[in-house]
Amino acid sequence: MQPVALSPDYRTEALRRMEHEHLDVLVIGGGVVGGGAALDAATRGLSVGLVEARDFASGTSSRSSKLVHGGLRYLEMLDFGLVAEALRERGLLMQRIAPHLVRPVPFLYPLQHRAWERVYAGSGVALYDALSKASGHGRDMPVHRHLTRRGARRLVPALRKDALVGALQYHDAQVDDARHTFFLSRTAASYGAAVASRTRVTRLLKEGERVVGAVVVDLESGHEFEIRAGQVINATGVWTDETQSMARERGQFRVRASKGIHLVVPRDRIHSESGLILRTETSVLFVIPWKRHWIIGTTDTDWDLSKDHPAASSRDIDYLLEHVNAVLESPLTRDDVEGVYAGLRPLLAGESDATSQLSREHAVAHSVPGLVVIAGGKYTTYRVMAADAVDAAVHGLEADGRRAGPCVTEDVPLLGADGYHARWNQRRALAQRSGLHVTRIEHLLERYGTLVGELLELIADDPDLGEPLPGAEDYLRAEVVYAVTHEGARHLDDILTRRLRVSIETFDRGLDAAPHVADLVRGPLQWDDAQYDRELEHYRKRVEAERESQRQPDDQTADAARKGAPDVVPVSQHATTTEVD
Repeated sequence: MQPVALSPDYRTEALRRMEHEHLDVLVIGGGVVGGGAALDAATRGLSVGLVEARDFASGTSSRSSKLVHGGLRYLEMLDFGLVAEALRERGLLMQRIAPHLVRPVPFLYPLQHRAWERVYAGSGVALYDALSKASGHGRDMPVHRHLTRRGARRLVPALRKDALVGALQYHDAQVDDARHTFFLSRTAASYGAAVASRTRVTRLLKEGERVVGAVVVDLESGHEFEIRAGQVINATGVWTDETQSMARERGQFRVRASKGIHLVVPRDRIHSESGLILRTETSVLFVIPWKRHWIIGTTDTDWDLSKDHPAASSRDIDYLLEHVNAVLESPLTRDDVEGVYAGLRPLLAGESDATSQLSREHAVAHSVPGLVVIAGGKYTTYRVMAADAVDAAVHGLEADGRRAGPCVTEDVPLLGADGYHARWNQRRALAQRSGLHVTRIEHLLERYGTLVGELLELIADDPDLGEPLPGAEDYLRAEVVYAVTHEGARHLDDILTRRLRVSIETFDRGLDAAPHVADLVRGPLQWDDAQYDRELEHYRKRVEAERESQRQPDDQTADAARKGAPDVVPVSQHATTTEVD
């Protein structure tokens, strides 16, 4: 299997294929579940297309807590099956599927009550470790340990002395959610799937009661066409209900959106060698190490406003700062916040008014012939969700005489995974040959795995690409070009927000880097002067709108402020603002 580059030329060919071939499966939605479903179906020997209205991972799949975890709090809800399943998936990702993207991260849980809390919390964490080991994929995860107050503050000097009487330390895993999601779609393409972003479904095609495909519009050109498929999988997350309504049939379940926001602060603002997990009145709060930063989150509140761009309000930010400052020796202020991002969890609607009590289990429905709907779940269990959705699609195909193999994704490494540990061991030799510092090679290996050679080839052809990106020196200029030539980025926002994380990792939210990025990609993307100016203006307005929303007191005013920056419009004599807003 040779890696396929999601280049502009690839996208053109993928759209042509989807327009002219009759597919076995069409997946709607380029998030983690949609990408997982496309990979699952392709590796069963089916012909597959995947369309995404915006950028890959532009919704929930780039706005999570960036954790691959079993969900320690679900043990309290006695949801042992969900935890065990998630821990097994965590182990598979770390050991086999994506070791270059998923790695262990330590967390410290401060104890505030003597005796009983240590027994209660310690029993839960011990069960968590036991379920991990029982999965057969927990060998790389250290087991928990009990700490005194002095021992805990030695690991986390930032903790106030009166904030704990002792602590527990355990491990979970971390992932760059957006990168992992891109790798799913790109790996699916390497197994023969046709995948395309900026391609919006406008309606579902029906013959009688049966869904037989979709009408889509290429938002880059305005070209509208039909895609015919034996089965359509609706993997649109919080947009599930809207997509389902195109079939003019009532679905078997509803999806309710829960908003979670996260803050990003510099690493030196919290003196600690470990992440933190804290209890709040409604959920849990994580302080998560993220390269030279900390991610602090999350909230858990109902959201019924714009799903395209959920907004963080001033109240949300104050909530997180108040709760984390309750345990810190040196409190954080608004001036410490580099970045803020908000995402929506797609929860299965139930009887509870509190979104934190709604199910994280997923559901699959085949209520309309030809249309499979998958919703709910959590990021960690995306592969199981994808397999269940494709199982349902295969059942429909078999009724029409089309056979498919079983799910094999448990044994399918993502691009960049195969041989990763050997490449990591060779990092000093790679640094010597390339002329880059070994820390740069390590950075590239942790983002691209064994595909690092493709980046090094770009640098060998143009040594200037081996220089740091002005305004975002943690990244190389080569990574900007690679985002367009290999990773399907179409716009400035795609690069600064998801291929790189400059929009949340710099105090200026990427404004200084933006013109340098635009200069690097205007050639590969064939931007004229008007589009070049439009991209920069859109990004500036987006940052302004987000900052303004974060000054607003509540969800309604924050949402109104965020809407001040509509999505970027490509140069096209056909595409209009209404098509992409």
